[in-house]
Amino acid sequence: MINNSALTPGQLPRGHWRRSSYSGTSGNCLEVAAPNHRTRTVRDSKDPTGPVLTVTTDQWSAFTAYVSTSRTYLTEPDHL
Repeated sequence: MINNSALTPGQLPRGHWRRSSYSGTSGNCLEVAAPNHRTRTVRDSKDPTGPVLTVTTDQWSAFTAYVSTSRTYLTEPDHL
């Protein structure tokens, strides 16, 4: 993770945040923004002014690759 105390939730315009098309209407969503070519910033869609997590693009790629290959495991009730 990157410790970037200079970045606050309100610094990115609303249009820069995007949500997965798989999110649906449950409200349990992450939103992601790309403030520059080296980082991705993640927040809880239910708390848009709350804390943000900033990761490198390599970390984000590893996370999304894991989630896409583990989707069944993550959504089965026995594993939650």
